[in-house]
Amino acid sequence: MILSVEITKREPLVGGAIFGASGAYERVEGVASGALDPAHPGNQGIALLSRAPRNNLGHVEYKSAFVLFRPADPILGNGRLLYEVNNRGRIMMLANLCAGAAGNEPRTAADLGNALPFRLGYSLLWTGWDPAAPKATGLWLDAPAIEGLTQPIRDEFVSGTRLGIHEQFRLSHEAVRVAAVTVRRTQTAERVPVPYMLKDARTVTLLRDGTKPVTGSIYEIRYEATKPRVQGIGFAATRDLVSHIRSHGVDFTGRAITHTLAFGISQAGRYLRDHIAQGFNADENGARVFDGVLTHVAGIGRVFLDTPFAQPFRTRTWHEDHDFPEIEFPFSAASMTDPVTGAAGALMRGDASDPKLIETNTPTEYWQKGASLLHTDPLGGHDVALPANVRGYLISGSQHGGKAGMPRDNGPCVNPRNWHDPMPAIRALLVALDEWVVSGREPPESCLPKIADGSLAPAGKVAFPSAPGLTPPAAANDVYPLADWRDPKPPTRVWRALVPQVGSDGNEIGGLLLPDIAVPRGTFTGWNLYREPHAAGELADREGTFLAFADTKAEREAAGDTRLSIAERYGGATSWPEQRRRAADALLAKRLLLAEDAERFRAPEQHE
Repeated sequence: MILSVEITKREPLVGGAIFGASGAYERVEGVASGALDPAHPGNQGIALLSRAPRNNLGHVEYKSAFVLFRPADPILGNGRLLYEVNNRGRIMMLANLCAGAAGNEPRTAADLGNALPFRLGYSLLWTGWDPAAPKATGLWLDAPAIEGLTQPIRDEFVSGTRLGIHEQFRLSHEAVRVAAVTVRRTQTAERVPVPYMLKDARTVTLLRDGTKPVTGSIYEIRYEATKPRVQGIGFAATRDLVSHIRSHGVDFTGRAITHTLAFGISQAGRYLRDHIAQGFNADENGARVFDGVLTHVAGIGRVFLDTPFAQPFRTRTWHEDHDFPEIEFPFSAASMTDPVTGAAGALMRGDASDPKLIETNTPTEYWQKGASLLHTDPLGGHDVALPANVRGYLISGSQHGGKAGMPRDNGPCVNPRNWHDPMPAIRALLVALDEWVVSGREPPESCLPKIADGSLAPAGKVAFPSAPGLTPPAAANDVYPLADWRDPKPPTRVWRALVPQVGSDGNEIGGLLLPDIAVPRGTFTGWNLYREPHAAGELADREGTFLAFADTKAEREAAGDTRLSIAERYGGATSWPEQRRRAADALLAKRLLLAEDAERFRAPEQHE
């Protein structure tokens, strides 16, 4: 429960800019103090909670920072709360969904991009849930630590990929001692010991003078860790603060809150999947917390949070974090029995706490994060039907981090990177989720690749065309039960993840095809491969590929390219702009594109 709320700042948002009929907005910052009764049924699953320090009532206390953007005139708002789960302390919605600027403190109206949630009149909320998130982001969670508890664990680091260049290694938890440091060039290579020094309780350096971590190599540190925080409190903090604000809407937004929606990208989407699966979408009184949930690029993942010595920043792909917890049966919202583990169940609880759920993914999540298991049986033998309160969509031709303004260079990869923007579809689906929750109008039918029609296949059966630079991965990332993340062993049985099948131009034939993919000027994939100085040939961390079509038939034939050229595709009576217009109009009619985005797709010069 929430004990108190302190408002620490209140100011006009971006200089009091006006957002259409919603008017101006305010930014409100504060800190909520909460307490959890370890004996309450809704809290008993939180790891280490029973060992945490307690107040004089026997409860465990925590603090969570929050940020609220609300209409300055409550009457102009829509009365609904849109909660975005922060990603490692970062607000993602503004740069992604809104095509605005990155950062937690927008200063100008331009930083809010298209400002869709503001124009629609939502009150927007972010809260601290991750004790490991940098406090400087302003979205922090203060959870108690357990003194005197130690356990052997491991960390992994790859210099030059997700977290930039490492000069030394910052451990996830305090170390009593380090048992070993090893390095391997690829995920499957043998581990080689390297000399090291424990510089302080959280820092390990390589021992030889002048030695720095090799770019792209995987460094594993095994150590005796101590003082873990009760990180699973993050789930309860979200539950309790959102429930509190929902029931005290007048105090926070100036009017009663009628409905609550949740949105999460990547780690934040995995967090929401875990939030549902672990029962945190029911508050301590049994009331539903979120009426509707939209996850983007979460795959089948959860978040490595509610366990002793958790590392919630981890995200499992082929080369990075491969054997850290993220994947756990059940994956799908559809109820089924798992022949690998013998367990049975579904992501949803099957009771009144279940939200209406929309899950969107890109091909990256099929190649790297087992997303096909959201809508097939665990062994990838047949398609399964999703429950009536769930929709799923593959945003074809995109990649994990896709948004407006993506880079088009190679970066650390062999091929030029995928620049496709999936966010027009996400914007339309957010509006559809809102209508579903508020009025009961059902969203568009799920749009997913299928085994039955051949649009979903094993990685080795994908019929890639011949094209310069197109060297596909040997296989997709494997997914399997992880018995012990502290000392992982090779699996005895695996779940069978499939990937989207492609057509003769190398683009996916199933899923939701935005105009850039339905009427393409090149091949867009959700995968890419590393090049030196990274681990050459390894499946790159959540990067995609774009390979342009040749301009003419002669050029493509000279290059040995079996994909039709631009002239062959669009040189006839029906031009490329006209075909794009038709593709946009078809998506608009199906409510898979908003009118404003459809209009932008009718302006080809903005998308070439």
